[in-house]
Amino acid sequence: MQININTDSTVERQPGLNDHVKTVVEAAISRFRDHITRVEVHLSNNNSQKSADGDNRCMLEVRMNNYQPIAVSDHAATLHQAIAGAAEKMKRSVENTLGRLADTQRRPNAKPAPAAEPDADEANE
Repeated sequence: MQININTDSTVERQPGLNDHVKTVVEAAISRFRDHITRVEVHLSNNNSQKSADGDNRCMLEVRMNNYQPIAVSDHAATLHQAIAGAAEKMKRSVENTLGRLADTQRRPNAKPAPAAEPDADEANE
């Protein structure tokens, strides 16, 4: 699984930022490692001129084998919070996508439940 980290001009690349991002992303989706080929991380700060409560944004795009890319984003007061929030959203999205795949593989010939038959009293009316 390859993790690419991109920042725009509003985010200062401090030492350890790449390691932090990789640690958080890998912790969130490492169990799906066999299905994921690449993760694109985009970090930005929409209100870079304001010092208080900046609108930090983390957008994650996961590329999986035989699936369309999944993208999520999170806005938070700090970059670390935005990264953690986006990683959690990504984890849920990948779980849902791969969970649906597992359900269809486990029950390829699943039939819908039969409709409930009317009570005998209702049938006689």
